[in-house]
Amino acid sequence: MAMAFKMATTGMWVSDECKNSFMEMKWKKVHRYIVFKIDEGSRLVTVDKVGGPAESYDDLTASLPNDDCRYAVFDFDFVTVDNCRKSKIFFIAWSPTASRIRAKILYATSKAGLRRVLEGIHYEVQATDPTEMGMDVIKDRAK
Repeated sequence: MAMAFKMATTGMWVSDECKNSFMEMKWKKVHRYIVFKIDEGSRLVTVDKVGGPAESYDDLTASLPNDDCRYAVFDFDFVTVDNCRKSKIFFIAWSPTASRIRAKILYATSKAGLRRVLEGIHYEVQATDPTEMGMDVIKDRAK
């Protein structure tokens, strides 16, 4: 039977799959990104989509709906100015302008609980349109 982690503050649950997929991304590098969604009926945060190691940041942004909220984590690989390879995990709170007020509130109030379950996130980006989470934003934060 699948396990879930309860977020006490909101009454939301995080599926085991969320944590397991995140650990696979963090330690085994089998995912480039993971998109999470909240099922309002069951109050469960689940995995909506995973992107394989060959997928890009553009693939992640293309997978986010224009009219509904999501959370995403992205494993950003880069080379520093002194030529060191690094990896930083970004948490993205996607809340587009066209999404319903109820969804925006639900995602805003559940974000901290999910972040606590996903240990090892370096940076957070909140976006209401694609320009607020462009690759330039990611590169600038990851310095």
